[in-house]
Order: sequence, then structure tokens, then C-alpha cells
Amino acid sequence: MMRDSYHNPPEKNHHSAKKAYPSVIFENDSFVVLNKPSGMLSVPDREGKENSLKDILQEIYGKIFTVHRLDRDTSGLIIFAKEEGTHKYLSQLFEGRLIEKFYLGLVPGSPVHDSGTVDVAIMEHPGRPGIMVTNKNGKESITDYKVLEKLGPYTWMEFQIHTGRTHQVRVHMKYIGHPLACDSIYGDGAPILLSSIKRKFKLSKNDEAERPLLNRLALHSWKLKFKDQKGNDLEFEAPLPKDLSAMLHQLEKWTAGK
Repeated sequence: MMRDSYHNPPEKNHHSAKKAYPSVIFENDSFVVLNKPSGMLSVPDREGKENSLKDILQEIYGKIFTVHRLDRDTSGLIIFAKEEGTHKYLSQLFEGRLIEKFYLGLVPGSPVHDSGTVDVAIMEHPGRPGIMVTNKNGKESITDYKVLEKLGPYTWMEFQIHTGRTHQVRVHMKYIGHPLACDSIYGDGAPILLSSIKRKFKLSKNDEAERPLLNRLALHSWKLKFKDQKGNDLEFEAPLPKDLSAMLHQLEKWTAGK
């Protein structure tokens, strides 16, 4: 695994000390691989009022090229190219399905099968822009899934997507009846609370309200594998952010002591 320069953006980009910022997993003269925090836009939206990851990178590197995107609430690996030749090359890899893309996520309940493939076309909802639905008239969409760990009322899973449709993992998990935890679009959006899992849960005297174990989309872009322009095999992994790690620790602790 390659893990060269690992750092945070310069101090001038920090608008809030408490706000999570992307860390660099790897970079060279051609591209940069980052671990994007949940809640941050990959690229500017239509309104352009909110600072995106691309905006931050432009402040650091000047010209930067979008290769692919992650949903705002999805954390994990994302690649930006530093020059046009690499942008064209990486874009062709994504379009040609020559990049292996793996995600990790938590779903309520447990799928009937511990592994499987969802091969169901996806298209944008005709009356709701930005919302995707499964439909035979949509674009081919293929997701492999695998159960990693059953944690009481939840299941920790790995996903490999062979196509790159908007909200693909989220839509396909809804399709098989297990939308991702805390998904406000394709699930119920409810936060994960320890009180909903632990029968004898008692609120701390210092807390007026229970703090959720997780209150954002439980999806993380974990691993990318591809060949660079010289034919070298590259593999990058993004460590889980603190919120997902803490949630898993609590669920594992509860399951072990059940």
C-alpha cells in the first residue's frame, strides 16, 4: 500500500477548529488521493455558496481536475488530477470500469444472503431531481456486497461497485430491503442511538439529551485499486473516520456483552 505525504490543508483553509478536513493519503506530480470527511461537498454545487473539497484544493494547487465524486455525506477516498493528461487517463479508467472501488457501510437488519450481486439499472426520478430510482430504462448498475460482521440489529458490510451511478450503493441497498443506516433519502434517516440497542441504557446526569452513536450516512469509500500510466499497480485505503470507528466499537461491545 502506498502512503506518501500525509497532511492536512494549510491553516488558512481552516474555517473552524472543530470542523473535519480532508487528509492527503497520497500525492505525486500527477494526482492527489484524499480522505474526504462526511458533510463536505466534493465539488461546488449549483449555488456555489458552500466551500467544497475542490475549492480547498484549488487554493493549494491552483488548477485541479475532477475525476469522480462522492456524495456529501459519504466519507473516504477521492481522487483529483493535477494536470490534463492524468485527468484524461483516470477518467477513462473510471469510465472503462478499470478502477476497483470498495466501500464499507452499516445497514439495519441483515440481508438474506451473506454475499451477492445487485444488477439492477438506475435512473434519476423523473419528478424529483437528484433522487435516483431503480428502473429497467435506467443505466446498467452493478454492486457486489458482502457481510463482514453482524452487530445485533445492524450489519457491517463491504460493497464493490462495478459502475459509477449516483447514489448507487444507497439505491441498491434500498432495493434489497436494507437501506444504509442514517440515510435520509433512501432510508428513514434516523440516528443510531445506544438507547435503542441497550435495554438498560441510562442517560448520564451531565447530559440533557442522548448523543447519537451516528447521525450521518453510514457509508465510507474505503479502497481504490488501479494501474497508473506506467502500468504500476496502485492500491489506496482510507482509514475509518472517528465517528464510524466509535460507533462500531460500541456496537461490538454491546454485541459481545449481550
